[in-house]
Amino acid sequence: MSSYRSYPVTQDTHSKLLGYLLWIFGFTGAHRFYYGKPVTGTIWFFTLGLLGIGWIIDFFLIPSMDREADLRFTPGPTDYSVAWVLLAFLGLFGVHRMYQGKWISGIVYLLTGGLFFLGVLYDFWTLNDQVSLANARSGR
Repeated sequence: MSSYRSYPVTQDTHSKLLGYLLWIFGFTGAHRFYYGKPVTGTIWFFTLGLLGIGWIIDFFLIPSMDREADLRFTPGPTDYSVAWVLLAFLGLFGVHRMYQGKWISGIVYLLTGGLFFLGVLYDFWTLNDQVSLANARSGR
């Protein structure tokens, strides 16, 4: 009899590569928002990564943040990394919302500068949950 233990297989919802690329700008908290940690992401933003100390420590914590995100968020057809890149670079234009199939709010963002930038800030806090919900609804 084998002593092999089977562990649940998780799908890779978040990318370590993108996490490290965002870490380069980590003093803004970008990587923490990406991994679903909006409170500490906001703290990093206002304290410049806890004066750089937290930013350096995060270099070593990214693999565990990636594993936690993979376990926490629902995989599916909407890719988290694509949604985050679209939010980070085109958020004011609502492209990340259009990518999720939210065409009306995407057009509103397009016409209002991301709903006067407040909508973009809201999406930084909630994008992972939005994608997770969309993936759960897709039934995949």
